[in-house]
Amino acid sequence: MPGYHHYQSCIEACLRCAALCNHCASSCLKEEHLHMMSRCVQLDMECAALCYAAAQLMSLGSEKAMAICRICAEACEACAAECSSHDNKHCQECAEGCRKCAEECRKMSA
Repeated sequence: MPGYHHYQSCIEACLRCAALCNHCASSCLKEEHLHMMSRCVQLDMECAALCYAAAQLMSLGSEKAMAICRICAEACEACAAECSSHDNKHCQECAEGCRKCAEECRKMSA
């Protein structure tokens, strides 16, 4: 059963994305107009949780890795779309990380 080495690129993209999402959520909470960032924060937190879960299941060589990666890709795409709509640096960095993670997860689950 494939594990870490087989999925290494996707695992690394997921962990990077989760870190960027956490940074983005934390930074959004410090924005002056917090109410305008609430959807971004919510999607950041959901995306990070799914990225961590996907990385863990791939590391374990789980039979559920492909399924969670499909869901993770969807969450990453939604988060990237939201973050792309904001001009601040942390959202732009997060959007880029989410797009890369979605790409890796789509390749893995194809």
